[in-house]
Amino acid sequence: MKDTLARLSQTYGPSGREEEIRSQLCKELTALEKNLHLKTDALGNLIATRPGGEKRLLLAAHMDEIALLVTHIDDSGFLRFTPVGGHDPRILLGARVVFADGTVGTIGREKLKDKEELKLDKLFIDIGAASKAEAEESCPIGSMAVFAPHFSVQGHRLMGKALDNRASCTVLLEVIRNLPPVDYQIDFVFTVQEEVGLRGARTAAYQLQPDLALVVDVTRTGDTPEAPVMAVKLGKGPAIKVKDRSFISHPRVKDLLEETARLHGIPYQLEILERGGTDAGSIHLTGEGIPTGVISLPTRYIHSPAEIIDYRDLQNSVDLLCSFLQHRDLFSSL
Repeated sequence: MKDTLARLSQTYGPSGREEEIRSQLCKELTALEKNLHLKTDALGNLIATRPGGEKRLLLAAHMDEIALLVTHIDDSGFLRFTPVGGHDPRILLGARVVFADGTVGTIGREKLKDKEELKLDKLFIDIGAASKAEAEESCPIGSMAVFAPHFSVQGHRLMGKALDNRASCTVLLEVIRNLPPVDYQIDFVFTVQEEVGLRGARTAAYQLQPDLALVVDVTRTGDTPEAPVMAVKLGKGPAIKVKDRSFISHPRVKDLLEETARLHGIPYQLEILERGGTDAGSIHLTGEGIPTGVISLPTRYIHSPAEIIDYRDLQNSVDLLCSFLQHRDLFSSL
């Protein structure tokens, strides 16, 4: 899984421009040789279907990453930008970014007045261009930049950009690799544009109309110095979501996840995320409503150039999902 995650993490794929990461995921799925039916819908979601019985389960993880969109180029070749997804200007300052064509830049700032707060409109991207015309050749207005790719393994800890949410895409691929026999249909959906409003998940759920849905995404932790109080730590198991700002977990789905974890001796945590949300926020409101749950991967420094997860949480998430898929009361109790 580490090699798979390294490949996915370092692939370019900002919200709304997911072509490259979708292509890489297609390669990964094809290499698994599981005879899945692959489809890309009109919005760009990648859907891998395992045919089965009458009931239908949707398993979703978003493939897009946050980005910066060029809005203006000044006469000296410096690029102004607007955020695509959530960005903290304090994290952006000094970060290296890369565009689709491989052009690399760094983020600088204007001089601030005394006690002036650093805001995004004080930042710019420097690609080393000497003029507006030179900058426009590689990074015209509308170009998107993401954090420069890197990936490292340090013991159980994995560090890289876009682990939100390539780590969860890796989990889905590993579940497919180890897929147990089931008597219902499973749609594995790698969604687009989650970072800008849970958009791909909405259209995917509408077209698939599942009886049950599970989302895999990342969540914050409370285990760093002076971190916001939160009962989630790295290495203590996947977190079963209770609530976030866009979603309250279906109580029976949450209970089934907990029951499965206890039955199989899989460590887990309970998550209440006070800021942010996941694709579940769109999925559970589709049609007449879809019973939905979320498995979250504890992650430090989300939306930064160097997010950190624990490999044991990754593996335990796979184990929890594979075991959950075989639960005898999966649909009858909803």
